[in-house]
Amino acid sequence: MHDVLDPADTVPDELEELTTSGFRVPDAIRAAVLDAARLRDAPRLRELSRALAREAERDPAWPYTEPEDLPGILAAMPGSAADRSPLPWEELSSRVRGAWLARCAGCCLGKPLEGLTPSQIRAYLHAAGAWPLRDYVPLLDPLPDGIERLNPSWRTATLGRVDGMPRDDDIDYTILALHLVETYGRDLRVEDIAREWLDKLPFLQTFTAERATYRNIVSGVPVMDAARHENPYREWIGALIRADLFGYINPGEPRAAAELAFTDASLSHTANGVYGEMWAAALVAEAFTATTTGQAVRRSAGWIPSGSRLASTVRHVIALHDANATWSDAITWIDETFADHSWVHTLNNAAVIAAALLWGADDIALTLGLGVQAGLDTDSATATIGSVLGAVHGAEALPDHLIAPLRDTVSSAVRGYDGSRISDLAERTLALMRR
Repeated sequence: MHDVLDPADTVPDELEELTTSGFRVPDAIRAAVLDAARLRDAPRLRELSRALAREAERDPAWPYTEPEDLPGILAAMPGSAADRSPLPWEELSSRVRGAWLARCAGCCLGKPLEGLTPSQIRAYLHAAGAWPLRDYVPLLDPLPDGIERLNPSWRTATLGRVDGMPRDDDIDYTILALHLVETYGRDLRVEDIAREWLDKLPFLQTFTAERATYRNIVSGVPVMDAARHENPYREWIGALIRADLFGYINPGEPRAAAELAFTDASLSHTANGVYGEMWAAALVAEAFTATTTGQAVRRSAGWIPSGSRLASTVRHVIALHDANATWSDAITWIDETFADHSWVHTLNNAAVIAAALLWGADDIALTLGLGVQAGLDTDSATATIGSVLGAVHGAEALPDHLIAPLRDTVSSAVRGYDGSRISDLAERTLALMRR
């Protein structure tokens, strides 16, 4: 676990963030950070944190252009608002319900194997007779050789044990986003989001960038600076997982979805962390008027700043698919390309989301299974994959063996929302469109 209160975690993580985002760190400082982290020398690490901020410089040969302000980001996006006919209300209702349900199912599907490597996941699922994965993960006891433990969520998220959607931060943030738009409308501000985090989210139910931001806010760091202050997780997946509701309420309007996502992401993330949420919101918005998941992915590529690492990543995944590469080829490319990135970084997980939606070819159970089999942040990526599948195909197309165990109920750490009906959340989402 990355402890945002412990410099033995945060300072090495900052070193990783700088390295993977094109900064050159003097060898002496790099070695000193790693040594001090090994010794857990907190005072020395705090000194080295200041040295990193002072001495790290962006490589002049860095090939990417990554704007930070909204006008600059939008200007760098090649996407266009195509003339797409609005959906009949009954169809839109089905797609919104489908998005909520499949997001929950995808998240639950990935929970027990979160944190395992792709090779461990393959070994586990083969031992369970569940490869390729098309259902909730079976529980094995004893575990196969080489696998010490499953994610603790196995108790409520494995085959035969799912009894309602278990609590998960990926769903908490979708619920919180619904609350935000209901409360503040489409003109919500970063300050509004910060206020609701403090009121609605327990600190220990947040992770990485969100927890660092939460710490910053309660420590008196100005809200507009909270994403950048001692937050080495600012380009990790935390913002991307908060995107989907903004796509739900903007069906066929990816720019509007991306703009709302920018406001939300700016509280806790920068650069590709922000682009990840904007892209995911646009992807979900595109899914409502797409006829296939592949079409939604291709359209969504226009809603990323074209010179960014994220744009390059999504374009490459699409190019691999167009060149008839295999699923295995795609996963090998992701694993090799992002070997020095955290398993919960935005870039590698966005690649998995795009790849599963392309190679899954609109087979809903298979596509969700591919998201899990890819490894990395299995519950988060597969939740986003689920939103897209549900938004494209509607609730009636979702496999009953994945939806029935959810019992139309979701547990949540968001204050006032535990035990919510998924169907009620969908109806409230539709009400925002009517309003």
